[in-house]
Amino acid sequence: MAKKDYYEVLGISRGADEKEIKRAYRKLAKKYHPDTNPGNQYAEQQFKEITEAYNVLSDPEKKKLYDQYGFAAFDENMGAASNQNYNNNNNRSWSGGFDFGNNGHYQEFHYSGSGMDDIFDDLFGNAFHGSYGNGFQQGFQQNFNGSFGHGSGSGYSKNLDIESEITISFDEAVYGCDKTIRFDGSLGQTLKVHIPAGIDEGQSVRLRGKGYPGNGGMPAGDLLLKVHITEKQGISRKGLDVYTTENIPYTTAVLGGKAVFHTLYGNVECKIAPGTQSGSKIRLKNKGITSMKNSSVHGDAYVTVQIQVPKNVSAAEAEKLRELERMRKV
Repeated sequence: MAKKDYYEVLGISRGADEKEIKRAYRKLAKKYHPDTNPGNQYAEQQFKEITEAYNVLSDPEKKKLYDQYGFAAFDENMGAASNQNYNNNNNRSWSGGFDFGNNGHYQEFHYSGSGMDDIFDDLFGNAFHGSYGNGFQQGFQQNFNGSFGHGSGSGYSKNLDIESEITISFDEAVYGCDKTIRFDGSLGQTLKVHIPAGIDEGQSVRLRGKGYPGNGGMPAGDLLLKVHITEKQGISRKGLDVYTTENIPYTTAVLGGKAVFHTLYGNVECKIAPGTQSGSKIRLKNKGITSMKNSSVHGDAYVTVQIQVPKNVSAAEAEKLRELERMRKV
């Protein structure tokens, strides 16, 4: 089956900017995320496709290659074309191409030059995946920054970091979670990554020494795992604070009383003042998200109150309400 155009996969135009690409990805990732579609093979495949598309279009260099050569830019037969400018300027040659690990395989890049034969073998060939609890494999993005180092005779930087991305659920971000990342190719390792409670959208987890191996006995680079968080219906987040909406009976709003609200840490009974208006906000101190820096520090929860009006009332209730209306007009 022919692969779909990456722009078509994300539902964007070829002129889409970085923000549009990211917005489209997050919307689709939320819809097809494996955690919200357990056992759904179609959703799993869709999530894999949009992640692959995002990994290319969100990277300026990969996007440039894709816009110029299409899928051929990442085909092993396209190595010479996709690197023509580099070869011309540096009198060096490559063979091989890009592969993002869709089938768990990788391609080799052979480097020809003075005293540096094959120094890049496997360097760009490692495909890495995020492994979720249900066995789903998510393609991860490779970072080529620093691959051409400036050290004398080294051929590449002594510390090669890997930048990758992972999407987790809202609850996983709130409470923390463990994820398993599997590296194929020459790295050949499986890592368990702890996502700390309270992590926010766009923040990264650093695994020191888990990047590409250093050259000449120098230390390895780090793995930088950028976190994306899917939205959760009925709740939103701003920093450590969370925002929800709750209904209370109209009689409680008028007369005052107590109401039970849901929080991240269980139900809380709150006092409702007489005459509470719809749209009023109630602050629940320390019922927000845990700080990553200090687990004893929490944000607050803000509950927007909506008055619950019954759709049907009995004849007796209706008469009482009319009586109340007449009394208020006196």
